[in-house]
Amino acid sequence: MKQADIKNLSTDDLREQLAESTELIGKLKMNHSVSPLENPKQITVARKTIARLNTEIRKRELQEAK
Repeated sequence: MKQADIKNLSTDDLREQLAESTELIGKLKMNHSVSPLENPKQITVARKTIARLNTEIRKRELQEAK
């Protein structure tokens, strides 16, 4: 998910996406440990998406606090 797409989402949608991405990365890691993934780069992409989502959520929390 691109940063521009993330900025357009509401805070509730961001939290939902974060939950889905966290669940996805757990499944990918489990599948990769059992048998190698066809594209292990998916794990890296999922981690970066989670980081982007967390960054945007934190940014919005700080703006609300001001």
